[in-house]
Amino acid sequence: VFQHMFKAECQFINGTEKVRFVQRYFYNRLQDVMFDSDVGHYVGFTPYGEETARYWNSDPEGMEDTRAAVDTYCRHNYEVFTP
Repeated sequence: VFQHMFKAECQFINGTEKVRFVQRYFYNRLQDVMFDSDVGHYVGFTPYGEETARYWNSDPEGMEDTRAAVDTYCRHNYEVFTP
């Protein structure tokens, strides 16, 4: 059985002063692509992941949306994520 999994997380340091957005993509329990807002682009960890990261990084509109997720997803939902 093949399994594809996606995980997005927000990490808050000192409230919303420092926010980090991380997206991870897994295939068969192996992480193949990751986006980290501190890095600012996708990174591939497998041959397929490297190809996918190059493709996603070459899309300026998609990268703009992904980079903006720190504000549109994390900061926007801060009160939902924190107890």
